[in-house]
Amino acid sequence: MKRILVTGGAGYIGSVLVRQLLKQNYQIRVVDNLSFGGESLIDLLDNDNFEFIKADVRDSDAMREAVKDVWGIVHLAAIVGDPACAKEPELTKEINLQASKAVYELAEQAGVERFIFASTCSNYGKMEDPNSFVNEDSPLRPVSLYAETKVEFEQFLLGQAKDNNCKPTCLRYSTVYGLSPRMRFDLTVNEFTKDLAMGKDLVVFGEQFWRPYCHVEDLAGAAVLVLNSSQEKVAFDVFNVGDTNENYQKQTLVELIKREIPDAKISYVKKDE
Repeated sequence: MKRILVTGGAGYIGSVLVRQLLKQNYQIRVVDNLSFGGESLIDLLDNDNFEFIKADVRDSDAMREAVKDVWGIVHLAAIVGDPACAKEPELTKEINLQASKAVYELAEQAGVERFIFASTCSNYGKMEDPNSFVNEDSPLRPVSLYAETKVEFEQFLLGQAKDNNCKPTCLRYSTVYGLSPRMRFDLTVNEFTKDLAMGKDLVVFGEQFWRPYCHVEDLAGAAVLVLNSSQEKVAFDVFNVGDTNENYQKQTLVELIKREIPDAKISYVKKDE
């Protein structure tokens, strides 16, 4: 049975991914510093195929042990999102870049075969033509520290020697939403739904902007699909994870939610306000 190490496995995407991998008959080892608590994994602790290590990915000794006897790694651990990265820029660089590079190097030394990196569609930044779509070959124009660290680590991975033991794959995730054992309500769809369901007034900024959305189960499923695919199909490659049909403006999201909550109170803040 192959063992998968999931860094950040107690988080929003990780706690969903871990359960999907267990159902696929993988052995799972999670490394997480539990900065947001560990309740999302409590029900898995008595599973014989589940192992948990409380550690920070910056702890090289802990990570050296964590990568032992591992076939594949899904690297989710990171400071996530523009606001969090802007608030702690040095910590962001330490975790998203320095520690991530060290984890890959330890994985290579340990003979790990697969390394899946959770990247982001924010790498594409502001598009020259807002009405066009991007693909994996589109120019990368990161406009935030969060995206800059993701782009730099992607480049680090894709620049590794092709004959390395550890073959990287980068997944550029769309904007995530949906239920998870470790819920997040700072995500647009989840935040809008929660506020309106609780009867709060919703104030919408930039309702005209488009974002690609993807359910958390589908994002996690993409990592499972890569792990289940032959090495030749996914090694040293980049994949956008999302659906062109799930590109929505905030206004569209509001209208969809109002179908379920017709009496929702909504106001808009225009650019010149």
